[in-house]
Amino acid sequence: MKEDIYLSVVIPAYNEMEGIADTLVDISRYLFSQNYVSEIIVVNDGSKDNTSEVVKKLQGTIHNLKFIDNKKNQGKGSAVKQGILAAQGRYRLYVDADNAISIDHIDKFWPYLKEGYDIVIGSIEIKGAVKKEKYAGYRKILGKLSKYLIRILTIWKIHDTQRAFKLFPAEVAEKVFSQQTIMRWGFDIEILVIANNMGYKIKEMPVVWINPSGGRVTLMSYINTLIELIIIKINLLSGKYKKSL
Repeated sequence: MKEDIYLSVVIPAYNEMEGIADTLVDISRYLFSQNYVSEIIVVNDGSKDNTSEVVKKLQGTIHNLKFIDNKKNQGKGSAVKQGILAAQGRYRLYVDADNAISIDHIDKFWPYLKEGYDIVIGSIEIKGAVKKEKYAGYRKILGKLSKYLIRILTIWKIHDTQRAFKLFPAEVAEKVFSQQTIMRWGFDIEILVIANNMGYKIKEMPVVWINPSGGRVTLMSYINTLIELIIIKINLLSGKYKKSL
């Protein structure tokens, strides 16, 4: 008899050949120690390096590792949406391929779902969070300004919309992600706006975020996110996002 999958971990990947193996091994080791059935879904977003080959090789050694290999780059948001909607788990979590937030953070997330929250998200902007990153000075300033602008235009009570560590029950995930229209940098914002518009309760939890490489965020990334933020606000005001499904 086939066991039901309890947790699906979705990982979008674009040019991650250098670190994705370590991330998958780390996540797999954690999941193996749990008393529930799980799956890991890697969604390749048209990588130009050997990410695809690395993941395919690991499928032979990592239990329940599934791979969606897109040849064309369509954006991180597209990869996450594809993975979340393809997942079979009762609960669905998406994380970054660089393992900036360790999988064991989820241990502190579960109780809030039992308390009545519909979505639990990781944050580096609330008390108890730890962030370690090397980046240019302008990024620190732009990061702070952009977070305040996002809060003003969308959901003031959420301090950090864009950490990749977000946990959803399957029913909530399917209703929210089916309405997603933003496929690149601003998709995290849109997902939470859609969820909030539908009346779902969102719990923000502090996490330890370690990103020594500084990531791939550029000045153009901020500009593109601003454009997408405006689109999200227009969508919200125009009633494009349904309040229920």
